[in-house]
Amino acid sequence: MTTTSPASASPTRPNDSEHRQRVDALATRVLHSGLAEFQDGTAPVNVPVVRTSTLRFASGDDYERLRQRRHDGENVATYGRHGTATHRALEAVIGELEGAAHTLLALSGLSAISLVFLTMLTPGDHALIQDSVYGPVGERIEPLLARLGIDVSYFHAQDGVPHDALRPNMRLVYVESPGSFLYEIIDLPALAAWAGEHGLVAAVDNTWSAGWLHQPLKHGAHVSIQATTKYAGGYSDLMQGTVSTNDATLWQRLRDTHKALGLSVGADDASLGLRGIRTLGMRLAQHALQVAEYLQGEAAVARVFHPALPDDPGHALWKRKFSGANGLVSFALARSSCGPGACVHRRAAALRARDVLGRLRKPRPARARLAAAPVTLLLF
Repeated sequence: MTTTSPASASPTRPNDSEHRQRVDALATRVLHSGLAEFQDGTAPVNVPVVRTSTLRFASGDDYERLRQRRHDGENVATYGRHGTATHRALEAVIGELEGAAHTLLALSGLSAISLVFLTMLTPGDHALIQDSVYGPVGERIEPLLARLGIDVSYFHAQDGVPHDALRPNMRLVYVESPGSFLYEIIDLPALAAWAGEHGLVAAVDNTWSAGWLHQPLKHGAHVSIQATTKYAGGYSDLMQGTVSTNDATLWQRLRDTHKALGLSVGADDASLGLRGIRTLGMRLAQHALQVAEYLQGEAAVARVFHPALPDDPGHALWKRKFSGANGLVSFALARSSCGPGACVHRRAAALRARDVLGRLRKPRPARARLAAAPVTLLLF
C-alpha cells in the first residue's frame, strides 16, 4: 500500500528532501507496524480480531509467570480485559504515530482525557487548562474535578507561556494545539520547558494531527492524547481514544488508573482503529487549504481560521512544528447591514463552500471517498 504524504499536497509546507524523507519514513513505519507475526512462513495481511473474556494457560506455572510479568509492568494479559493481540497491534501503531514507548486505549477521546486528569490530580491539586480545548473538558470534566476537590483555571495560548498563572498546588497543564474551532497554535516547546521547570505534567490533545502531522512528545510534552474516533478511525463508525507517553513513571500511574476504571476496549473496535490508520496519510492529504482560501474571498465571510493560511496568527509556529494540515476549517460570517437578508448571505456562503469541496473531490474519486473534509461553521 502506498501512502500520500500531507506535505506533498500543501503549498505552504517546505518541499525539501529532508522533510519529505521524514514524512515518508513515518508512513513506512506506520504501515509496517502492528502486523501479525509470521507462522510457518506466512501471516495474514491484517491482524485477526481476537475476542475473549477468559484466557487458558498451558500450566499453573505459565499463569504465575505471566501474572508476575504483568505485576512488574509488562503489557501482557492474564484476562480478556487486559487486551489481546489485536489491542497490542493498535497500541504499537499508535506508538509509531506518537513517537511513544507506551500507549493505552480508552473508550473514547473524552475517556482518554478523563484518564489523564484523574491520574495526575488528587484532592487539593490545581490544573491549568488552555481556554480553547475540547468543549467537554469544561462541561463534563471540570465539574467532576470540583466534586473531588480539584480546582482549575484557564489561560489563552497565544498570550505565550502563562508564568503568572503558576500556583504552588499546580500539577497539570493541559493544552490542545491547534485549539478547537479557532485552531490556535501554541508554542509547545516553550510551554513544556516551563512545565518541566516547575515539576508540572504537560498533556496535549493531539487529535487534530492524529500523530501524523505533529508529535507533541518530541516537543517536550509528557503525555499525548487522541480521540481516535476522528481522523485515526476515519470512517465515522468508531468511538475510541488513546493516551501515549515516554515517561515510565507516568505510564505506570496511567496504567494503574486505567486498570482501576476497567477501561477495556473491544477487540472489534481495536481492529477498526487499525483499519483506519492504514489510510490515514491518504486521507490527511485531502486538506482544506483550498476551501479556506476560497472562503477568504467571500464578502459574507469576516475571517477564516486555518493555521496553514499565511495571515493566520499561528502560521509561523504551525509551519515550524507541523508537517501539514487536515480537513477542518472554521470561518466567521460578517455582520451584514442588509437586515433580514443576512441569513440568505450566510446560507449561500455555506452552500458555496460545500460546492467547492465537491469540485475538489471529483477528480480523485477513489481518494475522495476516503477523505472527509468537514467545514465547521462558526457564527459570532
